[in-house]
Amino acid sequence: QLQLVESGGGLVQPGGSLRLSCVASGFTLDYYAIGWFRQAPGKEREGVSCVSTSGDSTNYADSVKGRFTISRDNAKNTVYLQMNSLKPEDTAVYYCAAWWAGTNQFMCTMTSKRYDYWGQGTQVTVSS
Repeated sequence: QLQLVESGGGLVQPGGSLRLSCVASGFTLDYYAIGWFRQAPGKEREGVSCVSTSGDSTNYADSVKGRFTISRDNAKNTVYLQMNSLKPEDTAVYYCAAWWAGTNQFMCTMTSKRYDYWGQGTQVTVSS
């Protein structure tokens, strides 16, 4: 069974940090670009960040640039999202997703409809 599982969410005060993990099971992430998305109550899902299969190319939403860092460890079949300087507006359910990129090592996208597999999400709440 192909599955993505996110973890690492929780309640944090403004200015705090969290690291989200996305672990794949049932398949290898080697040929998949990975995206992180989030959805706040009453809002549309938005792309947060993505990373290419090689890890050499990344992209970030303007709202998180300089605060969030995406990385991947293919040996562990895991992708991370380090979130620093968190703000209340970062509160949302965060999802990871996998997009088959094949041999294209340097491309990723934050267009959600390109993605093939999705995790169940992890809640991030930033509040004092």
